Amino acid sequence: MSLITLYMPVVSVPRPPRPPSLFFTYFCASIMDAIQLGDKTFVPYISEEKILGAVKRVADKISIDMNGRNPLFLVVLNGSFIFAADLVRNFSGPCEVSFVKLASYHGTSSGEVKELVGLNEDLEGRNIVIVEDIVDSGKTIEHILEQVNSQRPESVKVASFLFKPEVFKKDFTIDYIGLEIANDFIVGYGLDYNGLGRNLRDIYVIKEKTNVG
Repeated sequence: MSLITLYMPVVSVPRPPRPPSLFFTYFCASIMDAIQLGDKTFVPYISEEKILGAVKRVADKISIDMNGRNPLFLVVLNGSFIFAADLVRNFSGPCEVSFVKLASYHGTSSGEVKELVGLNEDLEGRNIVIVEDIVDSGKTIEHILEQVNSQRPESVKVASFLFKPEVFKKDFTIDYIGLEIANDFIVGYGLDYNGLGRNLRDIYVIKEKTNVG
C-alpha cells in the first residue's frame, strides 16, 4: 500500500489592524468634539448625563425640604432657564414659577443701582427658591437676596446648578449645588459666550483654560 502525501496550500492570513493608542484616540476625540463659538474654541467639559444626574439630585433635596409646601421658584434670567425647566420637572409636589432679572441703571447720586425686575408676586410668607445657573463671586445673588428678603418671605433658599468655590467671597450659604467647578469660562446648558452656546446639551470649557487636546 503506497503512501500519498497531501500538500495543503499555505494561506496567508492578514493581521488585524493595530488599534490606535489611547493617546491617539483621546487626541482625535478632543479635536472632533471641539466647537467654535465666535472667536473662541471650546472643548467638552461636563456631559449631558452628568448634568441631568446633578439636576435630579438637587430636585430631590428640594422636594424633601419643601414637603407639604408650595414653593415659588424665582428663576434668574437669562442663563438659568434650562436648569430651571429641568429642575421643576423633577420636583415632587406643587410649586409656582416666576422669572426675574437683575438690571443695572445709574441713579442720580448713588451711582450704579441693581434692581430686580419682573417680580410681580407678593413674597410675604412664601417659601422662595432662587434658581441660578452659576454662582461665582456671589455679587449677583447677594443683590437678589437683599431685595427678596425685604419682602419678608417665610424662607429663602438658593439653588445654583454650578458653583465656583474658589472665587466665592460672601458669607451666605448656597443651599443647593448641582456641581462645583474650577474658575473656568464655560458655555452650554443655558450659559453663553456673546449670546452663543446656550442650546448645547453638554457643557464646554474654553480651550485656552484647559489641558484637553
